Amino acid sequence: MEQMSEALERAGKIRLVVFDVDGVLTDGGIYIGREGELYKSFFCRDGLGISLARQNGLTTAVITGRKSPHVETRCRELHIDAVWQGCMDKRVAYRELKEKFGMEDDDIAYIGDDLIDLPIMVQVGFAAAVADAAPEVKRVAHVVSGFSGGRGAVREILEFLLKAQGKWEGIVSGFLQPRSIENLGQ
Repeated sequence: MEQMSEALERAGKIRLVVFDVDGVLTDGGIYIGREGELYKSFFCRDGLGISLARQNGLTTAVITGRKSPHVETRCRELHIDAVWQGCMDKRVAYRELKEKFGMEDDDIAYIGDDLIDLPIMVQVGFAAAVADAAPEVKRVAHVVSGFSGGRGAVREILEFLLKAQGKWEGIVSGFLQPRSIENLGQ
């Protein structure tokens, strides 16, 4: 993973992580069935990363330009705290998100991949990009994942945040102890 020098310090302050969907939580493909229905592909390891982040004190949200019942279902499955769909100007949703959770820019991380994400990425305390993001997006990111969108980038970035906050070793240790892990979404 590529990172700017102050990335670790910024990551330590994060309390809310905001995800774009297409190209971040998915591979960016839109699959169309025979009857015109649209499908999206989500990656289970990213889902587990989101569940672990939530269990360890991070609030999660989605702001996406498209509307999809699949996104609603996936976000509900992962207990994402807030979802904004159909937001081409993501700044409006971002302002509402900050107000809803009472957070400042420095408390918030955003993971994006395309030009539509830039207005938020330049505001947040911690901006992250997937490996196959647009070059302009990578330039403003504090970290760039070594993985593409929908293929582990979200997990890698969340692990980075949790490690920066000193929580990752405890998470891993917890999996080595006998306990119930039934409430974890993937």
